[in-house]
Amino acid sequence: MRKGKRIVVKVGTSTLTDGGRRLSPPRMVDLARQIALVRSKGVDIILVSSGAIAAGREVLNYPELPRFIPKKQMLAAVGQPRLMAMYTEYFAIYGQRVAQVLLTRADLMDRKRYLNARDTFEALLLQGILPIVNENDTVATEEIRFGDNDTLSAQVAALVEADDLILLTDQAGLYEADPRVVPGARLIREVPAEEIPDTLWEAAGGSRSGLGTGGMLTKLRAADLARRSGTTVWIAQGNEEDIIIRIVNNEKLGTRFAPMISHLEGRKRYLLAGHQVQAGVWIDKGAARALSRGGSLLPVGIIRVEGEFERGDTIRILNEQGKLIALGLTYYSSSEVQRFAGKHSDQIESILGYTFGEEVVHHNHMVFMRNGEHESA
Repeated sequence: MRKGKRIVVKVGTSTLTDGGRRLSPPRMVDLARQIALVRSKGVDIILVSSGAIAAGREVLNYPELPRFIPKKQMLAAVGQPRLMAMYTEYFAIYGQRVAQVLLTRADLMDRKRYLNARDTFEALLLQGILPIVNENDTVATEEIRFGDNDTLSAQVAALVEADDLILLTDQAGLYEADPRVVPGARLIREVPAEEIPDTLWEAAGGSRSGLGTGGMLTKLRAADLARRSGTTVWIAQGNEEDIIIRIVNNEKLGTRFAPMISHLEGRKRYLLAGHQVQAGVWIDKGAARALSRGGSLLPVGIIRVEGEFERGDTIRILNEQGKLIALGLTYYSSSEVQRFAGKHSDQIESILGYTFGEEVVHHNHMVFMRNGEHESA
């Protein structure tokens, strides 16, 4: 599991092109330099990157195409390999390995796929590999689209429990009015941990570059979403010198949105949303004692499986008397747990032929219950 600070950086098309028509190698190299420096300090970073459609237009020499989704999907399909090739080359300058992660909203709505996605991120970060995330435009229909990478970055921040989400754009932050329309409009430095006022929603405008699909309104929505899961959000200008490094060093730049809850509270809300699930496991006294001391639920302590559940479900954890002591996100299905219940963790792979880890439920993904109510994990 994670040890240090974790940050999601979202970079928009206007930043990658440096305000021009083509992807800007100098801007992308500088982005790689900043991220490599921050990662060298022990900070986990996930990069959510726009730019695939812009790259596709560049590869195809800017064809005149009708404005409807299949054409955008075609441009993204052409541009995504080009975008990743550039990132691979530029991050290699600083000794950084990268991986492509393509997601749709459906991947994070389904609990099993949510868990799979989270485990993939954890595995990449553990190996020192930088995940570069984009929406899977070539397969995403309207029903499963995030719609913009700002929203995607907020969902990823919640998925990996990021401490900070940095949204890089072509403006210095959130203004009280559109500074391109109202000269002298004031830059808002801090949005406190409370509901965003209507005046700020009204002040948020759309993108005018013609390159991206976002805008300040989508960034404000993303900020509101991420801070409700415990993440601090920054909206800042992408081409400002050393912007990522300076934000990580707590310099007051752009607009900062304070989180509304802690990561622990966000985790508890997610788990409690699955409380209607009646399936679960019964555990022995030793396992119950281990959980109370901060341990995870291991196969050896399970004495009975009750009902049916799938990997990624919230399950009930009961003691030998049948009392509910915790809820948790399970790494294994009921049929799998049935096969290795009471065994040692190092036997899971030999029994199943594969393994998702030594824990059935990790302590970090558990909510303890007391008299029917939840308490801190």
